[in-house]
Amino acid sequence: MGALAAAGALAQTTSAKPVPLGVATTDFRDQTNASLAAELKSQRIRHIQLFFTQTDSNYWKYGQRSDLSGLSVTKAKEIAATYREAGITIDALGVYLTLVHADPAERKANLDYFGQVMKLGAEMGIKAFLSEMGHYAPPGQAARVSYDWQDEVWTTAVATGKELARVAEAHGATVLLEPIYRSLLASAKRTRIYLEEVGSQHVKAQLDPANLLEVNDLEEMFTQLKPWIRAIHAKDRKLHVTQGVAAGSGDLNYSTFVKLAAQHAPGIPLTVEYAGMSTYKAALERVRTALREAGLREV
Repeated sequence: MGALAAAGALAQTTSAKPVPLGVATTDFRDQTNASLAAELKSQRIRHIQLFFTQTDSNYWKYGQRSDLSGLSVTKAKEIAATYREAGITIDALGVYLTLVHADPAERKANLDYFGQVMKLGAEMGIKAFLSEMGHYAPPGQAARVSYDWQDEVWTTAVATGKELARVAEAHGATVLLEPIYRSLLASAKRTRIYLEEVGSQHVKAQLDPANLLEVNDLEEMFTQLKPWIRAIHAKDRKLHVTQGVAAGSGDLNYSTFVKLAAQHAPGIPLTVEYAGMSTYKAALERVRTALREAGLREV
């Protein structure tokens, strides 16, 4: 009876709540920004996370800095205007750098790069920037304890997070850190503790439930991170498999996911990820079906 009552309460609290949908542009590498804006508009998409991966703005590399000298402020503003003229809001820019690198010079260079992207984003009217903590493997023999779980790495990562917060504050920006189970931010609880130790309004969380499916139940993810969530990814993952997949292709319970998102993170777009031109419509339909079945309203 307790489980039934809880399920009924969840259904009641989420009934008819509006839920925005969005798309991450990461895997639309064969599109220009103009063609992608037109395509997404035709599918009633009003939100995107912008990654510089389109044919006329190909500057993004996962975990690496890019040479942005070819992307002028004028060009960046034109890209932003292209989406906005299609009725699409750019919720955030994807950065994704390695913030746990052992070399202080590399960490500083990555923080400087964040500032560079934030400055460009400000010209585009964008205030949120996405990243993981990144992945680093020390050279030589593998340590007894994984690098991400060594005491001094946590201490350094918190200090780096505080410095990142100062960079973000200087640009009026917010960084949204995305946990993933094979990283320093390996669980919802560990992410919450990290954000509490960084202690800044300029460093928050992006929840990607597929990234934590291996270690957390959905309810725990939202309960631990509720005050911190400012963005949500909608993709999927098979249990015990590292690679993420498009929505509907893994073991994530989408019915529970969308209900919890509506309850604990109202108004935050569910952003479809790991999908390009040939796959994004099916992924969108999977999310839309879950919303309809939950009695939720897409906006």
